[in-house]
Amino acid sequence: MKGAIFFSSKYGSTGEYANWIGEATGLPVFNVKDKQGKPSDYDFLVLGSPIIYYKIYNYKWFVKNMSNFNNKPILFFTVSGAAAGPKLDKWFAKSLPESLISQTKHYALRGRQIPKELRWYDRLMLIIGGLKNPDPIARKEELKGFDYMDKSSIEPIVKMVQQIKSKNVS
Repeated sequence: MKGAIFFSSKYGSTGEYANWIGEATGLPVFNVKDKQGKPSDYDFLVLGSPIIYYKIYNYKWFVKNMSNFNNKPILFFTVSGAAAGPKLDKWFAKSLPESLISQTKHYALRGRQIPKELRWYDRLMLIIGGLKNPDPIARKEELKGFDYMDKSSIEPIVKMVQQIKSKNVS
């Protein structure tokens, strides 16, 4: 089966993961803002997006391309500071139509946030959120930043891509 990776990234973590997955699997990698590659040309897709302000970034592209996702295996990785769990699952599920969520295998990856590299609005929102956050660990991350990038975290995605490529999907 022929597959490809399509991703959206704001500050680079999602793009870095997409490229790591592409290197490990041999799949072509397309940034959706470049408007190259067509999801309709592939049998399965790996989609990637950061979670920003509790939702998928550039969700309009994903919704616009929904017809290209029908009846295809979809692996969707999200990148954020939040650890995998119910909170992140809820943000993911609320970001996209149920028809896409229901055909998707979701992988939560942790990203990187370097406050001095953020746009002023994003930096301001994190300061406000950090000052109001009752969780001391989350407050510190929102104010000081974090780096959870981990190349080994793509292994479950790589294994699933290999299964799909061999038409041995479980």
